[in-house]
Amino acid sequence: MNKHLFVLLVSLNAFCYSVGNSIAQSLKPAGLFCDHMVLQRDVSVPVWGDASPNQKVTVSFAGQSKSTISGQDGKWRITLDPLPASQEGRTMKIAGKTEINIADVVIGEVWICSGQSNMQYGVSNVPEVRGLVPFAKNIRSFEVAHRVALEEQESVSGQWKATHPKSAIAFSFAYFLNDLTDIPVGIIHTSWGSSSIEAWMPRGMTQILPHFKTIMDEFDSDTARIARIRKILASPDGWNREEDIFLRRQPNILYNAIMHPLVPFACRGLVWYQGERHTRYLAGMPEVDESNWFHRVSGMKEYGEVLKEWMLHYRKQWQNDEMNFMVIMLPGYGKGTMNHSKIDPESPAEPSWAWMRESQLTSLELPHTSVVNTIDLGDIDNVHPKDKLPIGQRGALLAAKNMPGQDMLAMGPMLKRVDVEGDQLVVHFDYAYGLKTIDGKTPSGFWITDDSKKWEYADARIEGESVILSSPNIERPKYIRYAFAGKPTVNLVNASELPAYPFRTDNWKK
Repeated sequence: MNKHLFVLLVSLNAFCYSVGNSIAQSLKPAGLFCDHMVLQRDVSVPVWGDASPNQKVTVSFAGQSKSTISGQDGKWRITLDPLPASQEGRTMKIAGKTEINIADVVIGEVWICSGQSNMQYGVSNVPEVRGLVPFAKNIRSFEVAHRVALEEQESVSGQWKATHPKSAIAFSFAYFLNDLTDIPVGIIHTSWGSSSIEAWMPRGMTQILPHFKTIMDEFDSDTARIARIRKILASPDGWNREEDIFLRRQPNILYNAIMHPLVPFACRGLVWYQGERHTRYLAGMPEVDESNWFHRVSGMKEYGEVLKEWMLHYRKQWQNDEMNFMVIMLPGYGKGTMNHSKIDPESPAEPSWAWMRESQLTSLELPHTSVVNTIDLGDIDNVHPKDKLPIGQRGALLAAKNMPGQDMLAMGPMLKRVDVEGDQLVVHFDYAYGLKTIDGKTPSGFWITDDSKKWEYADARIEGESVILSSPNIERPKYIRYAFAGKPTVNLVNASELPAYPFRTDNWKK
């Protein structure tokens, strides 16, 4: 054979092998599909990823084998039939021109835990939660690395590990959920301190929420801000603390990088501990300058409607109308708003976090939602209280209550109705079996008034599953505010020692 022809053929073969090998190696599942992962039980399970165009892809797991053909863009997606819970680690095989084996896959309850700094607050900072570590079992976690992006991303940085999540609340929640159900629990933890709910919104929500459209229009027109973001992202050395704060306080770009890539991973729901960022103003978005630009978010009174729209939009993203949302109520705190920070933490008439809690509770108007009541927790001076363990316990009860074989009182007393009886108000509750005070004293935290709108602290006593209220200063009381304060003193609980939810019966704006 001609020497030059031989060299040409060898070179051509090497090139074809290289190209073919590159195409073969292009089979890749989404980043969430890796060793030690947890799949959600009892629901259809999407599995997706990339391959070379028009490639046959087969996913085999737990006795199922399903195939599809990747699209012209190389994208593929297969949906496995619902699987029962299993602690047995098995291998998922994904085959195309190559084969990928994902080892030690279990099936259980999967929850995304997200929000801002109190969700991010670490296990190492809470001795009571840290003490659970040696006793933890069947808990796995995927820690989503902090990233931002100006466009929606398909990949996420992180990996499943057969260990507890770093978040104190996420771990406490997982620990007690596993203890109640004896089922593996998988936590996908994606949170970032001081982030607003708008940071976790896709751009599509500008069509639903006018205030978010305003925010994003301002963002898009701020060329200096976008240039700074691009410069930070281009730095080979990452970013410093000042830049970190700048990034995490932006709208949309957290969603793009560290929430969107999770869609549509099968999960039971999302635990959401966020809202502190919105407590600086009672209502509305203030005009801002360079010193307070990050205040351009929804106020406390608008937050409830924003939260519900956000939940509905996420359900559309996941194509799951039954996706659960568990909101963690903001706990007790003794400061007010930006313009009125010094308040009486017990008063029902101050611009306190009570208004944010009311907004958070409106999420219960949607199905498949719950609110973890924290009204008896918190720190009057510290926005980052350490009492995280009870939050995890209460969240686990709420998560487990609808599961087969579970029958427990998972919620604290909640207002049912109020009857006016002369100079008394009779408050009737749901979830009030065994109604009592945790300290044996008379119920505290109740305030009543008439049309004068002058609030008086109420004398209260328990009768069965009701509370009777009166005051010598109000002849014909009409309205109630219970635990409607920054850091109220409360003691009303049910037989499970779960605290009564705060409420008000007036419809005044202040």
